[in-house]
Amino acid sequence: RFISKVEEVLNDWKLIGVSSGKPLEKGIYTTGTWEEKSDEISFADFKFSVTHHYLVQEPSDKDGKEELAEDALPLPMQDLLCMNNDFPPRAHCLVRWYGLREFVVIAPAANNEAVVSESKCNLLLSSISIALGNTGCQVPLFVQIHQKWRRMYVGECQGPGVRTDFEMVHLRKVPSQYTHLSGLLEIFKTKIGCPLTPLPPVSMAIRLTYVLQDWQQYFWPQQPPDIDALVGGEVGGLEFGKLPFGACEDPISELHLATTWPHLAEGIIVDNDVYSDLDPMQAPQWSVRVRKADNPQCLLGDFLTEFFKLCRRKESTDEILGRSAFEEEGKEVADITHALSKLTEPAPVPIHKLSVTNMVHSAKKKIRKHRGVDESPLNNDVLNTILLFLFPDAADKLADGFESRANTSAGNNPPPENEDYNLFSQFKSAPSDSLTYKLALCLCMINFYHGGVKGVAHLWQEFVLEMRYRWENNYLIPGLANGSPDLRCCLLHQKLQMLNCCIERKKARDEGKRGSVSDRSPGASGDSAKGAEHSGDNPDKEKEFGKSWESWSDSEDEFFECLSDTEDLKGNGQENGKKGGAKEGNKEPVNLKPEGRLHPHGKLMLLHPGEPLYVPITQEPAPMTEDLLEEQSEVLAKLGTSAEGAHLRARMQSACLLSDMESFKAANPGCCLEDFVRWYSPRDYIEEEVVDEKGNKVIKGELSARMKIPSNMWVEAWETAKPIPARRQKRLFDDTREAEKVLHYLAVQKPADLARHLLPCIIHAAVLKVKDEEALEDISSVKKIIRQIISHSSKVLRFPNPEDKKLEEIIAQIMSVEAIIARARSLKAKFGVEKCENEEEKEDLQRFVNCLLEQPEVSVVGAGRGPAGSIIHKLFVNAQRVSAVPPLEEELRRSGCAEERRQGVQPEFPPPTGREVILRSAVPRPAPYSKALPQRMYSVLTREDFRLAGAFSADTTFF
Repeated sequence: RFISKVEEVLNDWKLIGVSSGKPLEKGIYTTGTWEEKSDEISFADFKFSVTHHYLVQEPSDKDGKEELAEDALPLPMQDLLCMNNDFPPRAHCLVRWYGLREFVVIAPAANNEAVVSESKCNLLLSSISIALGNTGCQVPLFVQIHQKWRRMYVGECQGPGVRTDFEMVHLRKVPSQYTHLSGLLEIFKTKIGCPLTPLPPVSMAIRLTYVLQDWQQYFWPQQPPDIDALVGGEVGGLEFGKLPFGACEDPISELHLATTWPHLAEGIIVDNDVYSDLDPMQAPQWSVRVRKADNPQCLLGDFLTEFFKLCRRKESTDEILGRSAFEEEGKEVADITHALSKLTEPAPVPIHKLSVTNMVHSAKKKIRKHRGVDESPLNNDVLNTILLFLFPDAADKLADGFESRANTSAGNNPPPENEDYNLFSQFKSAPSDSLTYKLALCLCMINFYHGGVKGVAHLWQEFVLEMRYRWENNYLIPGLANGSPDLRCCLLHQKLQMLNCCIERKKARDEGKRGSVSDRSPGASGDSAKGAEHSGDNPDKEKEFGKSWESWSDSEDEFFECLSDTEDLKGNGQENGKKGGAKEGNKEPVNLKPEGRLHPHGKLMLLHPGEPLYVPITQEPAPMTEDLLEEQSEVLAKLGTSAEGAHLRARMQSACLLSDMESFKAANPGCCLEDFVRWYSPRDYIEEEVVDEKGNKVIKGELSARMKIPSNMWVEAWETAKPIPARRQKRLFDDTREAEKVLHYLAVQKPADLARHLLPCIIHAAVLKVKDEEALEDISSVKKIIRQIISHSSKVLRFPNPEDKKLEEIIAQIMSVEAIIARARSLKAKFGVEKCENEEEKEDLQRFVNCLLEQPEVSVVGAGRGPAGSIIHKLFVNAQRVSAVPPLEEELRRSGCAEERRQGVQPEFPPPTGREVILRSAVPRPAPYSKALPQRMYSVLTREDFRLAGAFSADTTFF
């Protein structure tokens, strides 16, 4: 049954009959693609897996001709003698040992199972022998015996009238007579047992591998950064506000040099226990591979992983810094804010007892009182350095009456327009010159060097205090673009921009009040127009809708009704005077005085009085962050589809429209809805030429169809709108309330929330850092990986709560790039690429280093005499000088330089760590008149392993 199952699998895979293929090209085993298929079969209840390994090749054209040559050897037997692919750097062990292009392996399916007893091995071997005979399959079939780690295989290959047996010896301790060539040749010849007297020539391929572990003369160039220097702004390799980069230990642990004699005839070289001709410097071929250190410790990777760990912490800031920091101190802090908050309308945010306001008044004082200065997680120097880095304007706050600085620090300079800068919109992070981005870098550094999560909580608390201070004292926050929140950035950045909007409006209002204190009028003072400069996010809207509404200044929402009429008129008069509103100077017959005018429209006249149409001063619409927009859309969605709900929704959405109508009515007494529509939405006013009774062409205009729908929103709003200038309307944007909301939001963020918000900024910074470092090295494979990281990250970070697993993948990709660049630098330093004078040689070395990074094994041009070869030779010589320790007696014998040792000559190379020999010959077996068939033996010898793998062919017709 077992035999028939094996035959069935071979039939399914179409491995029966003559196998055809082209002779192998040089190096195809490394460059070609290998594939495998597997299946399961069982012997009684013992499961085996059957795997077919093969090199993918194009089908050959000359199938017909090959069938004519009846005595052609099966392909696998031809491969045994082929010399083009000896010692492939990456291949299945059977490929390395026997040089086969395809074979089938039967091995126990369970990893811990093994076929150990001799009778079972023989049973399996005889089974596959019969299966091969029955099917006429010419692919070699192997059975794995003994424990898996020993990689012991026995097998067989059959062809017409020929058979090859694959046998193996595996020992721990090497018998001394087989440590050199002459001993191995003896085994080979005995095994063939050739009856011919002059023996057919044996060809040999030899490879000796030398390992260089000692790079002592090239200590690893990168020192870990010096933490204490951080306060000065510069740190070892670490500038403040930049991420560190590079490996702390050498990312390359060993260099393996393989010296190869690819084709030697027997008798040319002497290699026995007394003397050896095999001098690596004389070898015709050299190839090198490097062994990478497993996960070398890299600074950027460490920073990222540690920061990512923060995202999983559960504690709140209070728990980390100790609750006592914010406990209320008796009644002294039950300050006036509480009294006022009871008077004014209830705040929509549930500000619990631990109100942000009380926190601020004495948080610093309390922390010091409860904990003693020394105990706070960040020492003062570090904290001050960081705060100055984040708020550069604070330094000259005292020097030159902060006013002049505030305008420049709000980030008026236009952002640089390159793709790296604009990464923030793909990653949903923040621009790389913004406060949020700098804050992320500082938190990342503190988390790594200065007290971990406690340091982060401490800095965040100081940051929130600074925000509160700026809000209360009208100082703009530096490092944020003007205008309403940029929805392409992370939510935290939007919140800070929102706070800046509030500060701008409050500042403008306070200045306005100061200007008009003289006559107690709420009219806008001339100075307050300054505030308008800040909100330049939408210049067209400014032109159309008038100065941003900072230029008007009521004190609080509801309190203007109490002004007397005379004061009111005085205010309006002043308004007109200041703004240059009524230029004509004549009094309008209409009772209402125009107020809140910005400038005449220019082209348009009012339809009925025929006065020029004035553009009013209007309120700016309220800026929104994405969470507020979401909240608003949810509220609107919940209103449902009923008539009532629809009406309410329209009212909510038209708050801004109503405000603009009121301003328009105030600026243009006697105007009608058509006038408003012509200015506000020109498309809704349709003009056409008609001929009147007298035959003259006149232009007649009317409202569009949608404006004529009975009881539509615009008509309703127009009817309810009273002529009130913007400065006396209820504010569309309540900056006080919004600022308190933002400050509350910031105060309740846990370190984990903070890390989640800022992780996109850190990934953004890491990608920029990796890009900069790669630009210095110019490694094409790394460029490709960076492109992948960017596209991967922009997909993952676009969503509000990305999965941890995906974030880990991104961080792992960034770490792998860092390791590759560190390896490139390590190799450059070792091969002295920078020091090389000759330009041509320098390019060769650079190419060589790049190949070492990307290929499993790189051949050295010019072997020991080329530019790279001479450097490798020097490395070995220096390493030998350092480690002049007498090696094992056995190795002395093996390397055949005992004479030199005795004379005190220092050998240039250490004893080889691995010796590989392939012996080949075509010999008739078993009788002198049999067909000459391929015989091959491979031997490998390392310090704790000795293996012989033989393939011996015999003629089954003439024996």
